[in-house]
Order: sequence, then C-alpha cells, then structure tokens
Amino acid sequence: MSWTRRTKDQLAARVAQDIPEGATVNLGIGQPTLVANHIPASREVLLHSENGLLGMGPAPAAGEEDYDLINAGKQPVTLLPGGSYFHHTDSFAMMRGGHLDICVLGAFQVSEKGDLANWHTGEKDAIPAVGGAMDLAVGAKQTWVMMDLLTKQGGSKIVRECSYPLTGLACVKRIYTDVATLDVTPGGLRCVDRVEGLSQAALEQLIGLPLLGAEAA
Repeated sequence: MSWTRRTKDQLAARVAQDIPEGATVNLGIGQPTLVANHIPASREVLLHSENGLLGMGPAPAAGEEDYDLINAGKQPVTLLPGGSYFHHTDSFAMMRGGHLDICVLGAFQVSEKGDLANWHTGEKDAIPAVGGAMDLAVGAKQTWVMMDLLTKQGGSKIVRECSYPLTGLACVKRIYTDVATLDVTPGGLRCVDRVEGLSQAALEQLIGLPLLGAEAA
C-alpha cells in the first residue's frame, strides 16, 4: 500500500494539535516556526522567542512585515494583544528557570533514549549553530523535536546512539516527523501515529529500530 509524507505545513499542524490551552511554548529556528501558523485562534498559547518575545502570533501577511519585530531566526512575526518584548538576558532566564512548558526544536539526530543532537554535524566544513538550544532542551518542561525522518542520503535521523555532538542527554519526550509521531519512553520508542498506508513494519525498517505499539494507519 502506498503512503505519502506529511508536508511541512501538515507536520506543523500535527505539532500544534498537541499544544494544550494555556501553554508557554518556544518555537525553535527552522521548521518549528511554522507551528505558530496552525494554533487555533480560540486556543490561548503564549509563544516565546529566545531573542526576547512573548506572545507571538502567526507570520504577517505579505507586505505587512515589520523587520523590527522578528523571531530568533530573523523572520518577521506578529505580536498578539498583551504580547511583550524584553531583554535577551530575561529571555534566557525564562528558558533556564523552567518557565517554558514546551520547546519545539529541529534536530540532526535523536537517539532512542531521547538524546538530542542539533547544533553541529561535526564535519570540518560545517558551521556550528550554537544558540539557545542547550538551554531550551534542558530548561523546558517538555522538549519536542520536529524534523524529516530521513536525511537527504536516506538515512534515519532517529538512531540508536547519536554520532553528532550532543545538545542534551535524554531530554526529548516526543518526535514529530513527516511520516510518524513517536514518544520516547523508558521501554523504547513508541509509535503514536503514522501516515496512512505506512505499516509499522515499514516504519521500523525506515528507522532501523524496533518500536512499541502503534495506532492503526
């Protein structure tokens, strides 16, 4: 049976679906920023950006961008009523002080134990991206990863052990990919859902690791 990967917007909508009412959430640079566009207007969620914003809204309409109002990835954003800006130091105090309910980060690799590697591939010509990821990964109450399952070369980004420099140890609780959603549990990775038509056996083959029970797909 054939199956189709989630688009970036479908993946962002899947992440947004799980963010509860009243949560304070940091969206990391890259794909995670798309999540802001899929949070229902009826749900109150405080979006945080490490450069000193709280209360971000969706991306502005074309032609309405204000480049004095940007997220950590230098993308123009909107600010919802009641939103605020503040010093970078205060922003990191929020991150390090355990005041964020969830952070959503991209990743190069996630291990089956929840280890996260997302700042450097270790290659000599690669540019390290040291930012707030270390603080977020261990400071947020829950760390979620949002990424494509496979690399451009076809290898799984979910691995038994990370081969890239680590961002944090055993910090990832849930992994959202373009083909499946997985929980990191003490007993191993558990499939929460997967795209229609993709069997658990086929998903395990893509990842190269056994998985705990999955919902029907």
